Amino acid sequence: MTDARPRKRSLTLKGHQTSVSLEDPFWIAFRDIAQERGLAVNALAAQIDAERGLDCGLASAIRVFVLNHYRMAADVSGHD
Repeated sequence: MTDARPRKRSLTLKGHQTSVSLEDPFWIAFRDIAQERGLAVNALAAQIDAERGLDCGLASAIRVFVLNHYRMAADVSGHD
């Protein structure tokens, strides 16, 4: 089983190094989504960063993004 504790991950956004603390399952899912979309992890993180509100941290925004991605996928596959 993967580690459930958050781990710091390095990202580069707009030319600046930053880090987010994410649990392994969220990080793996985030990387998978980026790969599905043909994007680098940093590019997808930059998109999420640009769309998040000021009251939401980047790590939380990534978690919500991953959750919404798989919820929408489940909705689509449930309507076949």
